Amino acid sequence: MIKNIIFDYGDIFINLDKTATNRELLQLGISDFTPEMISKNQAYEKGLITTDEFVDFYHTQFPKATKNQLIDAWNAILLDFPKHRMEFIKNLAKDNNYRLFILSNTNDLHISWIQQDWGMELYTEFKNCFEQFYLSHEIHLRKPDANIYEFVLQQNNLQPEETIFIDDTKENTETAASLGIHTWNLIPGKEDIVDLFTHKKLLF
Repeated sequence: MIKNIIFDYGDIFINLDKTATNRELLQLGISDFTPEMISKNQAYEKGLITTDEFVDFYHTQFPKATKNQLIDAWNAILLDFPKHRMEFIKNLAKDNNYRLFILSNTNDLHISWIQQDWGMELYTEFKNCFEQFYLSHEIHLRKPDANIYEFVLQQNNLQPEETIFIDDTKENTETAASLGIHTWNLIPGKEDIVDLFTHKKLLF
C-alpha cells in the first residue's frame, strides 16, 4: 500500500522544452558539451559551485556571449505550469492521505526564474503542498545517484515498498526501482501527473 509519493518537478508539474537550451547555446557558438562542461553542469546542479562561478565559467569559454545571454539560454528549458496540475496537488495535499515530497535535479538559476515567473505567492503555495521540497543544489546530491534516494528515505523514515517515485527520466526511475521503490516513468506529452491514480490504480 502506497503511503508516500515522491515527485520530480520538471515535466511532471512545470512543462519543459529540453532541446531549448541546446538550441539557444548553439546560436551563441556552443555546439556541444565537453566533459569539462558536463562536470561543471553537474557540480552546479549539486550546488557545489555558485551561480556566478557557473556563469563565469561559460563566459570565459565563450566570451562573445554576454552573461545575460548565457543565463537566458540556460533558462530557455523552462515553460509553463498548467493550472490543472496545481489544482491536482493542492487537492492531494488537502486530502492528507499521503506524505508528499518533491525531489528535483535543478539549480539556482532555474528556481530563481520560476520564482520570478510564477511570483512568490504561487511558488510558496505550490511548495507548501509538500512535506519536504528537495532540490539537488540545496542538498548537494543529484539523480540518478542512489544516495539521493537513500537520503530521502532515511531522512523521512520511508519504507521503499510504501513509496512511489514519479519522474520523466528513465535512468532516474530505474535507480529508484533498484532500491525497492515503486516508480512511474511518466512520458511527457502522452501522460499527465493528474492521472496518477488511474495509471497506477493497482498500487493505490
